[in-house]
Amino acid sequence: MLLDRIAVGAYAANCYILADEETREAVIIDPGAESARILARVMEKGLKVSAIVLTHGHGDHIGGVLAIKEKTGAKILIHHDDADMLADASQNLTASMNGPKVVFKADKTIGEGDEIVFGKYHLKVLHTPGHTPGGICLYLPEEKIVFTGDTLFYGSVGRTDLGKGNHKELIASIIHKLMPLNDDVTVYSGHGPSTSIGFERRKNPFIQG
Repeated sequence: MLLDRIAVGAYAANCYILADEETREAVIIDPGAESARILARVMEKGLKVSAIVLTHGHGDHIGGVLAIKEKTGAKILIHHDDADMLADASQNLTASMNGPKVVFKADKTIGEGDEIVFGKYHLKVLHTPGHTPGGICLYLPEEKIVFTGDTLFYGSVGRTDLGKGNHKELIASIIHKLMPLNDDVTVYSGHGPSTSIGFERRKNPFIQG
């Protein structure tokens, strides 16, 4: 599998490009900004993007969506509990961020247990509310990797003071949805470096005890 990480925008949000090496079918996770840079990488690798998957509806993760959809025709996917955020610049925070207001609609909403297929790979949706009501993580069992958006970071967790965040819900999501994964599963977060489930289980101060 091809996996490319690009930190984009003023908030250095991690955008991920995943692709089947044989079919070249790809998905893009959280294209938060710098759509031209993301598209250049897609073209360089000769990929066909079938879906743009959003781990949640905050502006630093959605700013590049429309330009990428326009060029690729990919479908926009988000959990149904965050879908309304995309249509409201106040809710998705772009009304208060430096830059244009971002407003659009998803092509499809997704939920717990759904699978996003690209080539031979299946991304499994884990609903992990807390940072936002519709926050999700995306688990790829065959590659032992999970994309956690702003739910879990290296040594930290997502903030819950924005809009409809809930800290207790966030910690419960991490404990019940992410900690059951094996120690050797690599964690690719929405910001910052990668980590592993095992490391966070042992060292993350927010989930100890």
